[in-house]
Parts: sequence; C-alpha cells; structure tokens
Amino acid sequence: MPNAPSPHEPRSPTHLTVVPRHPAPHPPAAPSHPHPHPRAPLPTPPGLKAGLDWALHLALAPAKSIELTWLAQHQVSEMVRYVQERIEAGPNKQARHGVIPPINDRRFVAPEWQQWPFNLLHQSFLLTTQWWEAATHGVPGVDKHHQDLVAFAAQQYLDVFSPGNQWLTNPVVLHRTLEQGGANLLRGALHAWDNLQRQLSHTPPAGSENYRVGRDVAITPGQVVLKNRLMELIQYAPSTAQVHPEPILIVPAWIMKYYILDLSPHNSLIRYLRDQGHTVFCISWKNPVAHDRHLGMEDYLQHGLGAALDAVHAIVPQQKTHAVGYCLGGTLLAMAAAAMARDGDERLASLTLLATQTDFTAPGELSLFIDDDQLRWLEAQMNHTGYLKASQMAGAFQMLRSYDLLWSRLVNEYLLGERPTMNDLMAWNADATRMPARMHSQYLRRLFLHNELSQGHYHVHGKPVSLGDLQLPTFMVGTVTDHVAPWHSVYQLHQFSPAEITFVLTSGGHNAGVVNPPGNPHRHYQLQTRPAHGATPAPEAWLASAPQTPDSWWPAWAAWLQAHSGPQVAPPALGAPDYPPLAAAPGSYVHAP
Repeated sequence: MPNAPSPHEPRSPTHLTVVPRHPAPHPPAAPSHPHPHPRAPLPTPPGLKAGLDWALHLALAPAKSIELTWLAQHQVSEMVRYVQERIEAGPNKQARHGVIPPINDRRFVAPEWQQWPFNLLHQSFLLTTQWWEAATHGVPGVDKHHQDLVAFAAQQYLDVFSPGNQWLTNPVVLHRTLEQGGANLLRGALHAWDNLQRQLSHTPPAGSENYRVGRDVAITPGQVVLKNRLMELIQYAPSTAQVHPEPILIVPAWIMKYYILDLSPHNSLIRYLRDQGHTVFCISWKNPVAHDRHLGMEDYLQHGLGAALDAVHAIVPQQKTHAVGYCLGGTLLAMAAAAMARDGDERLASLTLLATQTDFTAPGELSLFIDDDQLRWLEAQMNHTGYLKASQMAGAFQMLRSYDLLWSRLVNEYLLGERPTMNDLMAWNADATRMPARMHSQYLRRLFLHNELSQGHYHVHGKPVSLGDLQLPTFMVGTVTDHVAPWHSVYQLHQFSPAEITFVLTSGGHNAGVVNPPGNPHRHYQLQTRPAHGATPAPEAWLASAPQTPDSWWPAWAAWLQAHSGPQVAPPALGAPDYPPLAAAPGSYVHAP
C-alpha cells in the first residue's frame, strides 16, 4: 500500500473541528524496509508480583490459615458423608446432592455425572474449587487487583484438571466411546490434525470457505469513495426510491473487521438501515502491519473518523450526520463528538453508541489483564512486533470464558468427535485483526488504566475534551452477557453527559447482542429514555423499571432514527467530484490477512 496521499482525497474543503477541513497529510510514511526494533529485555512477568503479594500476606495471616484448615476438614467430612449416603441409597435411590454447581456451570448437568464413581470426581473437583476460591479471597492486606488476578489464575489452573476435560473421567465421553466403538475419538483425532495443519498454514477454520468476504458476506452493494493509509470509506447504494436527508456514518472498531455489521443479507445491520431509507457510510479499517507501529489514537481520529466525516459532508452537503460507533469505534466517536462540541462544530445530528465504554472505572473482566506491570510486559512485546497479535487478543478472551470458548470446544470436537457447524458470525470471528503498538498502548494506559476520558483529561488536538459537552440525542445499546464492555460500564455515560439518552439493554453478548435481526423469538430487550438534564436512576433501578420487549431492538432504533430525521428526499449520488467511486464494496482492506 503506497504511503502517499490518495489523489481522491478532498482538495478544497473548509475548516473542520475534529480534523482540519483542508487536506490532512497522512501519518508519516515508514521506510519500505523498516528495521525491526531490537528486542528489549522483558520486564518481570506480570503475575509474579500478584502471586508474591498473595502468598506473603497469606503466610502472615494465621487467622486466614486456620479458616482454610477448618474449611478443608469440613469438606473432607462432607465428602465422607456424601459417599456414605450414596452407598446407603443404593443404585435405585437418590441421595442428597453434594456441592451445588454454580448456576452457570453446565459441565456436570448430564445424568451420567450422578453415577458412581463420576459423582465423586465432580464433587471433589467442586470442593477443591470452593477451597481455592476461599484461599484467594479475603486475605488481609492483599491488593484487590492482585487478589482478583491470583483467583483468576487459580481457576484457570483448576479448569485444566476438571474431570469433564479428561477422556477417562468424563462419563459422557466414555458412553459415547462405547456406543460408537471409538469412532468419536478417531473423528476427534482427525479434527485435531486438521486444526493443527490449518493453524500452521494460517488457513481459516473448517467451514469458513462457505462465508467468503464479498461473495457470501459483506455483499451489500456500494462503492469505496475514500481510501487512505488507515481506512477505506464505503458508501452503500440506496435500495429505496427516497431516503432520509441525514446520512449515517458507522465507525466500527479496528479490533474487528467491519463486516460484522454486514454479514449475510438476513442479519446485515447495514443492509437493514439501507432498507429503512437511510444513506449509509461505513469505515473499513486497514489491518495494521509492523510499519504501522507508530499509528496512535490521534491518527485514528484525524485520518479515520475525521477524514470519513469530511467525505460524508462533501457527498451529502448541508446535512447533519447520524454518527454510529461500535465498541472501540464508539469510544473514538465519543471523543470526536466531544471535541466537535467543544469547538462549535454542529455537523452531527445524533450519536448511537453500540456496546461502547466511555468511563472505565469498572471495565469488567478485561481489567484483570490491565495494570502497570502487565502493560509494560505487553509493550515490550509490541515493541518488537509493531502490533498486538490477533492470537494474543483471542487468547485473552478465551481465558475470560475458558469453558465456553476453549474447554467445551475441545471436549466436543476432540473427545466427542462433534465439530460445530460454522456460521457467518463464527467465520467472521476467525478473521482476526491486529492493533498498532502505539495506539494500543495509548488506549490501555490512557483509557483503561487512567480513565482520562470520563475525567476530562483526554486531549484531542492538544486540548482536553469533556463528555459533559455531549448534548446530541444519544441512543445507547448494552448487552446482558458482554465480557468486553459490561452494560453497567456502558450505562455510565448517563453520569457524564446531560443529553437525552435512550438506553437499550438487549439479550446476548458483545457481538450476538448487536447482530440481532428481527424475527428471533429467543431475543428480548429493555428500553427507557432519560430526558435531557433528567435524573439518572442507578443501573439496577433502571433494570427494574424498564419494560421488556420481545424480539430485536433494531426496529426500535429505526423508529428513533426516523424521529430524529427529516422528510425523505431523493437519494444522493454515489461519491462526489472530490470523492469519486474507487472500487466496489467491500473494497480491498477487508481482504487483508
């Protein structure tokens, strides 16, 4: 990709507040053969300090040691009593239950786990888990973050030895093996070999070939109308005779490829908006490589969102824009909107923030991986590669949901011989992206670690921005089981912005809650609007008072957008003199591995 400015970038725009309206230069071009940064010595492993903090304080806490000793003795006596009751009950009677698994622990619900000796195995495992949970919590003097990190590490270690994850101690696997004469294990071995070959050859998972970008997914027609070193801007062709005058600009996260919002035709959010009579633009971010190491948050603001907003305003002049941000793209949009409000730029009509955090006081389980020691460790690694590897990010998410994303998959695919059927969302999830070293360090340090945005300390173009300046009508979506942007954290914008905020809480997680087309009987959402400058209920009070509606939240958002839009007019042309169509959607950046 050439580093020189594209000839199709704007040549004579007026002044911008998020970015200058005159043609902004690209980030400094890197040499064609950059020398890799020398590998610096890695800092102390981040978990070591937490482990030492916990172990030292536990050794100096005799009361805690006595408590744990008593708990171990109690558990042994409970286990002995359980064994005796099972023996006395015999094979045809139900003995009392032992340890009750957590409500979200599905590992031992199969009837086979209640048979001897597997009942003893899973009861023993759950008792051990309980003991370690007590041992890693409540130790006097231990730093709270260190406590959480040690507890998390202990749970990950214990999960390795869960009887459900082993062939000889999993009764469901043993039953399947006897029933199929070992065919399940043969299929599992073939699956393991196929997965290893695909991993070594960097080939997508089996079944991904049925969801090829531009052929099966990301097929909503449109044109790339702007391309620079950082992104491509796609303008989608209208599907209705008339459209609302205000265009929609979607800012996805560069932690993911944009086409999660344009999957198959039946679940494409972009196609849905287009069919509701909107002119839709979407940014497709470039997947960074080593020489993009110096790209920072300011580059994404200026050459990403700002350049895209310039183009949208040139193609649909004299109209305000509905701006939509997803995940990290929503955080970027909130920064830009606050900067525009600060500087008197009124080109936005509304904000929509999907699974977006603006306050990082309680960022959820990801905070386990974010402290100064861990960031220094990560920065030392990124200094060598120039980016955060996609595998590192995927590994973090796998650990946060180790049963759902790792162990259940390994048991089903390798021991039971059942390979899951690939769908478009799974294929998209395997099409991973990287993160530039400088940007990722800034994001983690300035937002996650120091929470500069909500505290009014974050600078855009050299001046601080305030979420209190956000006055635009705002639509926000949180998802119930989000491990990336917990809905309580998303909801926190109510505390900082005086704007009218319509908040939606929908079933599902970070991705499936957003990719939520109408017609799914298993989906539901809650919606409530706080008027501008109105009182903000606490999250749990909001949850108790907001009515629940079945199906998707998409139609409610479409109605909200319509209420904040003008009467329909003829659709604009694809592109403009300064932004001529360059290539058919989905463009070229989305294809980059």
